[in-house]
Amino acid sequence: MKRVGVIGGGQLAWMMADAAEKLGLELVIQTPSEHDPAVSIAQEIVFAPVDDASATEILAKKSDVITFENEFVNLQALSLLGQQGVCFRPRLEALAPLLDKYHQRCYLRDLGLPVPQFFALDEAENLKSKIEYLGFPAVLKSRRHGYDGQGTFIIQDFATLEQKLTLNQSLFLLEEFVPFERELAIIAARSVEGEIVTYPVVETQQEQQVCRRVIAPAQITPNQVAEIQAIAHTLLNSLKVVGILGIELFLSTDGKVLVNEIAPRTHNSGHFSLDACETSQFEQHLRAVCGLPLGNAALQYAGAVMVNLLGYENSHSDYQSQRQQIAKIPQAHVHWYGKTESRPGRKLGHVTVLLDHQNRESVTAYALGVGAAIAHTIESIWYPR
Repeated sequence: MKRVGVIGGGQLAWMMADAAEKLGLELVIQTPSEHDPAVSIAQEIVFAPVDDASATEILAKKSDVITFENEFVNLQALSLLGQQGVCFRPRLEALAPLLDKYHQRCYLRDLGLPVPQFFALDEAENLKSKIEYLGFPAVLKSRRHGYDGQGTFIIQDFATLEQKLTLNQSLFLLEEFVPFERELAIIAARSVEGEIVTYPVVETQQEQQVCRRVIAPAQITPNQVAEIQAIAHTLLNSLKVVGILGIELFLSTDGKVLVNEIAPRTHNSGHFSLDACETSQFEQHLRAVCGLPLGNAALQYAGAVMVNLLGYENSHSDYQSQRQQIAKIPQAHVHWYGKTESRPGRKLGHVTVLLDHQNRESVTAYALGVGAAIAHTIESIWYPR
């Protein structure tokens, strides 16, 4: 397989470019706007919304295999193409239980994986009894199309919940608020032959439900690492995924691991792998979907700190001065997505700082704030005082 069709043209598709070149692959992108990041790296482009299945039919004629940069697709329409022999990886049947967050929760629960308490909402059901069972605060989530904090609400009282639900109750999922010690994530890949490779478990630090920082590796016990790797294996094998899964988790204050969300694609929590691992998550994904052997996912450094560069204003600046300052930090690697418009909370780029093997102090000093200190340095340059 030489030509990979990618549905979606954002930064996740853009970051596949170097890996595609290394592997001798061509990327054909389906994306709506000429300003989308991956337009600049694609061999060919189909300009259309990502949920336009007729455009995906055109994409299929130009590609040997089709994969996904995001999950905002119309599975029902794509299934007709699947029946005609179009090769999707991951397969559509693997995506089906994951795209709706309520269906995803049910799937995880039925697999016996640990998840927070949750309920679907519809008009006929007794909302008060459910919220009495969960208690406040509770978490209200959009069942589809929520990302980067959009569609997730921490609800403190019944009046706020009723106000949010005036739109349409059936669009939402209600779940317990987990008082976590930290948030974790793991990137895992599965090949066509069923080989599974996992990346180091990382700690993710969120603000307003948007990932701000990732620290690799997470400071957790070997037993917790093993438990999270087992969760990844269970999921990948059950879904028969070919490609990458991003799995977000909670570590509760009493030491329990709970699965938060699954992304059936490359994921923000794995960006550190571009600079810190022999095989990045983007190369790994392309290797999997093209039937190539999976690569080495181990850290090549003592650790890494990844900081997202988020928009904090509405502007068309490229922030070159700030980027140049950040690039002067030792072992810093700045990735700028080339977006033409900034708005608050939008992911414009990221920076990864590598911690050297020779600096053994750095490995043991995470808990003392090495990761936090590096992140603070980057953020003090990036965000206006």
